Amino acid sequence: MLYLDTPTSRDLDSLNTLRADACVSIYLPTTPITQDIQQARITLSNLSKEAVRQLREAGTDKRRLAALQEYLDDLADDEEFWRFQAHSLAVFATPDSLRTYRLANRLSEMVEVSDRFHLKPLIRSITFPHAAYVLAISENAVRLVEISPDLPAAALKVPDLPTDAASAVYKSTVNERSPSGRLQGSEGQKTRLTQYARKVDAALRPFLAGSELPVILAATQPVEAIFRSVGSIQALPQAISGSHDRTSEADLATAARPILDAHYEKQIADFHALFDTRKGQSRATTDISDAARAATFGNIEQLLIDIDNVVNGSVDEETGMVTFDEAGDARNYGVVDEIASRALRSGAKVFGARKDDIPGRESLAAILRSPV
Repeated sequence: MLYLDTPTSRDLDSLNTLRADACVSIYLPTTPITQDIQQARITLSNLSKEAVRQLREAGTDKRRLAALQEYLDDLADDEEFWRFQAHSLAVFATPDSLRTYRLANRLSEMVEVSDRFHLKPLIRSITFPHAAYVLAISENAVRLVEISPDLPAAALKVPDLPTDAASAVYKSTVNERSPSGRLQGSEGQKTRLTQYARKVDAALRPFLAGSELPVILAATQPVEAIFRSVGSIQALPQAISGSHDRTSEADLATAARPILDAHYEKQIADFHALFDTRKGQSRATTDISDAARAATFGNIEQLLIDIDNVVNGSVDEETGMVTFDEAGDARNYGVVDEIASRALRSGAKVFGARKDDIPGRESLAAILRSPV
């Protein structure tokens, strides 16, 4: 079992805006198999030593450096913490605080030191989390199932969620053939199913408020069509067809994963299509310097970045001019990471991807709000 504490968008925003005299970002592969975790602990210790070395060479205050090192050493020695891991670990430390996130994504070993955190690898965890909700709904039953990358799928308790269509509309059945006022036959059935769908939607609305995870329907017709027509929950276009009253949560998760994969692939394909259109309008670029200036002045609408590669340097706070460096140290940082951070602060949609998914296989691709 994986133990996950994937950062939320709010966490990312908090990390994004933090500035300190020493910010250490560490990423390393881990394993959920406790007896094999020792190598990851050794890796963390080695990366921590490298971070401290860079900061010492940069002249960081000795007392501040000692406080930072104490946080990192305590983490490496925490037996209870290392008992519960996932596929990767992200560590963000300053002399005043330390945050950790256990991630399902398999990330490369990395240490970055600067006056801000290196967040680019986290962006993929948030934009493509491989998690979703499955709403299995029929006349006879309804349940909301949460699926995550490798954890067992689980049915959630949703306050006020109806148990079935008949009880939701205070009837013994929604398939009554005898007249009841103006409702009878198929017309009456459709009306009652619509009332049922509205009650399901009303229960889910506050429960899912603030969540960015996609919702996948598992339903037969006409329930699927009725729920889509009256509900405010924006489920993915593709559904898990068929009746799933007796389908296990694990089987629903298995059926949902191809739909999730297709959803993420479509997001990348949609970006490429829009990028090609905007390129002819001088509103798209893969040039890091151009993207840095656009991000500084809030001119990026969408950004696709390579989560693996680090381009060392710095970006001027006022002009967005990029200064490139050959190697990383305690004074510079990842330029693409900084561009992504500035784009996020201006409300841009940022995707983390692999180089093969980026136009021209560049370090980034930006779609701009206005021509340059």
